[in-house]
Amino acid sequence: MVEFFHMGGYAAYVWPVYALGLLVPLALAVQSLADYRRQLRLAEALEREAGGRVRRAAHKPDTEQGL
Repeated sequence: MVEFFHMGGYAAYVWPVYALGLLVPLALAVQSLADYRRQLRLAEALEREAGGRVRRAAHKPDTEQGL
């Protein structure tokens, strides 16, 4: 088992790469979740300020192209 953790003398290079491989996606997930929550709070505040949810009419596609 000690040989596995020693990685044939390359442990100083291998284990930091494993750590980065786990920490970077974890940090990105945490940052994405925090930004998502921040955007939701901003949208809710803007909707409250506007007096409710603002809806726009759907864009009507041009059906008479003359093809």
